[in-house]
Parts: sequence; structure tokens; C-alpha cells
Amino acid sequence: MLRPFYHCYVGNKPVETGASLIVTDKYTGKEVCKVALADSTHINAAIEAAVHAAKPLRQMAPFERAEILQHAVSRFKARFDELAQALCIEAGKPLRDAKGEVTRLIDTFEIAAREALQFGGEYTSLEISPRAAGYESITKRVPIGPCSFISPFNFPLNLVAHKVAPAIAVGAPFILKPASKTPIGALIIGQILAETRLPEGAFSILPASRDGADLFTTDNRLKLLSFTGSPDVGWALKRNAGKKKVILELGGNAACVVEKDANLDFAAKRIALGAFYQSGQSCISVQRIFVHEDIYDDMIPKLIAAAKTFKAGNPKDESTTLGPIISRAEAERIENWIYEAVSDGAKILCGGQRNDAFVEATLLAGTKPHHKVNAEEVFGPVATIHRYRSFKDVINQVNEGRFGLQAGVFTKNLDYAFYAWNELEVGGVVINDIPSFRVDSMPYGGVKDSGLGREGIRYAMEDMSEIRLMVLNRIGRL
Repeated sequence: MLRPFYHCYVGNKPVETGASLIVTDKYTGKEVCKVALADSTHINAAIEAAVHAAKPLRQMAPFERAEILQHAVSRFKARFDELAQALCIEAGKPLRDAKGEVTRLIDTFEIAAREALQFGGEYTSLEISPRAAGYESITKRVPIGPCSFISPFNFPLNLVAHKVAPAIAVGAPFILKPASKTPIGALIIGQILAETRLPEGAFSILPASRDGADLFTTDNRLKLLSFTGSPDVGWALKRNAGKKKVILELGGNAACVVEKDANLDFAAKRIALGAFYQSGQSCISVQRIFVHEDIYDDMIPKLIAAAKTFKAGNPKDESTTLGPIISRAEAERIENWIYEAVSDGAKILCGGQRNDAFVEATLLAGTKPHHKVNAEEVFGPVATIHRYRSFKDVINQVNEGRFGLQAGVFTKNLDYAFYAWNELEVGGVVINDIPSFRVDSMPYGGVKDSGLGREGIRYAMEDMSEIRLMVLNRIGRL
């Protein structure tokens, strides 16, 4: 059961701020609890605490950081059901999917615990010419310093973990602003981190209004900003971030290509999952489906049948596979985008209806490139279907537009697989599966308007650290 009130965390300590944020059950719309709402005073204090924690956290041995991460893993396992229920309530995530996210939270911290012990530098000989004879070098990675994290509502546990776990592993103190609609999971993580031997000030978790959180972006004491969310917000934050390093994961309108040699039954089931899992509220949700003209007529009924298996209902029911959109306003926006396309000639193959905050699993044909359901990120259970003639042409079609996060290609043709990998303007190409596939150790991120930098524990640790070089002259040492 959820607690009636959750403190925020300032410098590792629970704080009641005197102001609160109401969290609602996204299925019923009813208030379920309140959380402490931080203001600029609390954020400033958290940054100051992080500055003071930087040195003692940097000086912790790798095995000590790994022990902290392993403690979190054990506590996540002990509180597994509580975490899943919190996700189900605050995010409207179907319970089976919520359990999957808790499992990934555990995986992400376990990966970080291993990387804390392995992360390091390298030896390089500098003897590239007579001038450098006798010189050699070694490098090590040192934490960049206090980091600022802003996380989204759609994966309130694992996307927080992808910022917090590598920061602990590398030894960087941080302040975190969780999404206002889904702050509970992050605050439970804070409860667990407060049980550890992290130096005072090493972490702060601060639900805050967007207007009151400018210091997360502008304060020069922070050395890195990692933001996951919408492109408009992300690029605006980058413009205001000053000299700090900026990492942005901004989503997209992921495409999936189905070649004529693909296993159609497998592809249809996987594509439907990629499009409608989490009600499409994933930045790598399948949004554009391109099917070779030779198999188009065979593929359509398979996709429709797979889409119709998604059952809307109470997220707390294990049989529910389609939960509510995060808010009614967002559901109405998605509905408007569907009917914008339909009014301009598109055809609804299945779904298309909204009921309060629920939107049916929807497939559209006959859409045009400029329709929002193609050109923008729907962030809902909507996918468009297109036919194509040549593989080279479809790769060009996928590349049209401003996003480039991940893409999926179903084919047995190895030449096509490598052509897609070489030519697609995306951060990742998934062969014989959906672009929604992600393992938490892999480099994950996009190009173009999908962002900057990469998540994945080791890659995030690289961003949260800097190379320090030592040059050694062997001549005259003996």
C-alpha cells in the first residue's frame, strides 16, 4: 500500500517542505497520496550539499560504491510488490508491465554494481617518434562532479535508475527532479539510498514544479545535466545550461520495416507489442510500420489481429494489457491527431476511439508524411502502416523527419541488415525485432531531435566522468 505522504530528500535526509504535490491514481483519477514539494531554497541547499559531498564520494573505493548498489538491489527485491503497485497506481501501468519495470530496475543497479568494479582507464605508449622516446602514459576516470537529473513520467523507476545508478557507480553526487505526475518510485529509491553509507549530501530527490526548478539547469555548480523528456523542453534546457555537459534523451517516432522474407506471424506480434505496450507511452514505441508491397495484404490482417489482443481495463488486473494515458488531456490530444489524419484521407484499420483517458490500440493506413501521427511523436497507442517497393527507398523514407532514436528491420537478408545499420540515421538498429527492444547495458540514445549522448550504465559513467592523464618519462629514472 502507498503511504499517505512521502518526504523529499535533501542531502540524503527526508524533508517536509511545507508544500505538497498531489499524486493521483491514473485509472480512477482520485488522490492517493501527497509528496513534499521542493522550492528553490531546497534545491539550492541540495546543490550545496552535493558540492560538499563530491570529494568524500570520489574517495570511496569502488567496492564500497558497489556495496551500496547491491544494498539497493536487495531492498528492491524485498520491496518488489510495493514498487510494482506504486507504478501501477501513479503511472497507470498494467501490473504485469509494472513488474517488468521493477525487474529492469534491479537489473540496472546490478549492472552498475559490476561496472563500479571494472570502470577505469588505460595504458598508452607515447613513443610515436624519437622526440617521445621513453615516454608512456596512463589515464584514469574521475567523477565530473555534482550532476543534475530530470526524469520523465513513463518509466518512473528504470529511467531514474539509468541516471542514479551510474552516478553512484562512478562517484558523482546528484540532485534528481522526478516527473510531477509520477514521483513516488523515485522517492522510494531515495528511502533505500538513505539506508546506505553514502556521504552526506551525495543525493537529493526533489519533486518540484517546472517553473521552480530553474536551478537544475542554470546553476554553474552542477557539472552535468541529464534530461529525459520532450524535445521542446530538452533543447530549451540545453540553451540555458551554461558550461555544463548536457545529455538529452528526447524520444522519436520509431519505424519498423518488414521485408518480404520476414516471418510475418512473429513480426506482427512483436510490432503490435512495440506499438501498444505501455499504451504507446515509450520513446521507442513503434509508430511507423513499413511493409513490402509483396506481403502488404498478408501482413495487414495479422497486425489487426495482434492489435485487438490488447485489452484495456484496470491496471491492477493482471489480465489488463492496455492502461490509461497519463492524463485525459493527453488522451484527447492523441484522439485529435488520429482524426486530423482521418479527415485528410487516412483510414482507421482498428481502434481509433477514446474513452476518458483510454485510447484504443489504433492502426491507420493511408496517412501522409505531414500528418502529426507520422511527423511528430504520438506517445500513445497509435501506429501508421505504409507499403514500399524497394529496400533502399524505404530506408530513405524512415530517415525523413527530425527524429532518430531506434529502428527495427525484419529481414533474413544480411546485406539488407548491414545496409540498414550503415544508412539509417538513428542511434540503434534492431534486426529481426522491434525498435522498442532495449537491454539496460547497451548504449541507448539518438541523433537529430532525438537527443545527445547515450544511456546504458558504462556509457553514462563515461559522461559522468572525465579523463585524467599522467605522463611518465622513463629516461633517467634508474
